[in-house]
Amino acid sequence: QVQVVESGGGLVQPGGSLRLSCAVSGSIYSIYAMAWYRQAPGKQRELVAGMTRRGSTNYADEVKGRFTISGDNAKNTVYLQMNSLKFEDTAVYFCKIDVDDTGRGVLTAYWGQGTQVTVSS
Repeated sequence: QVQVVESGGGLVQPGGSLRLSCAVSGSIYSIYAMAWYRQAPGKQRELVAGMTRRGSTNYADEVKGRFTISGDNAKNTVYLQMNSLKFEDTAVYFCKIDVDDTGRGVLTAYWGQGTQVTVSS
């Protein structure tokens, strides 16, 4: 089965940086898309950044110019570089990986357990 594990969260001061990692393992035919979501207390989970297998990316307006999503195919790992962090970035960040686990082009989404990012002075 497929496992998704996030790491890299923690406490950071406003204006600081963090790099989140999402490691994917298990029986995977191919990874087609990767994304980072976040959920703050009392708010709906929202898409932060996404990247397709082809390499195209998209970002939430609130993080454009500050966050960067990238991947390392050799390590089956996706990253989220977060710079110029603000208090409003405080949330639990989740990694979602869309994979073909059949080899037939049928995609299944797998979620990580989440990693806490807290921006505080």
